[in-house]
Amino acid sequence: MMFYPLLGFSLGLSAGLAPGPLLVLVIQRTLRYGAISGLRIAVAPLLTDVPIVILALVFVSRLPEVALHGLMAAGGLFVLWLGWEAWHETGADLAIDAETPTVQQDLLRGALVNFLNPHPYLFWATVGAPIVIQAWAQSPWQAVGFVLAFYLLLVGSKVVLALILGRVRQMPGHRYHRFMQFSALLLFVVGVWMLYAAWQGIANILF
Repeated sequence: MMFYPLLGFSLGLSAGLAPGPLLVLVIQRTLRYGAISGLRIAVAPLLTDVPIVILALVFVSRLPEVALHGLMAAGGLFVLWLGWEAWHETGADLAIDAETPTVQQDLLRGALVNFLNPHPYLFWATVGAPIVIQAWAQSPWQAVGFVLAFYLLLVGSKVVLALILGRVRQMPGHRYHRFMQFSALLLFVVGVWMLYAAWQGIANILF
């Protein structure tokens, strides 16, 4: 069954293209200095998310089942909010960073921006961890597939964006807006699914 890997692909693509400080930094560095600089920023989640994921999984795994479904519902609302935010993103206010970067500066800046960004913590505490635990109950491979698919698209979407921008060095606002609307639709679908799954879980316990 490929449900959880496909869910990871959807969430990863949406998170990879959703507005946020890391995406802005990828675009800034690429437009200003080229694809190599943007690629260094894009891989930041691979450097910073391991402790975030571990802490979230340890914390969430100790919660009672009702609280787990409650977190799933909170995660669904959070995903819907991200979808609403992405739907209204135009990319018109993206700024250009004027500082000359080195390899160390790019990697450090990307890691700090991602590590200090509250979104990864909120995602793994309210969205990612409950899904991983639910997937693990069915099969460890489902959980592993979800995580791998999520990061493949989370990082891969930013890598592809950096490569595209590195070649053309510009993206019209309307085209960026279409990218964001597509990711917003994915977020809306996932958010509604999470709310439905949480309601079913709570209803089974209470009734």
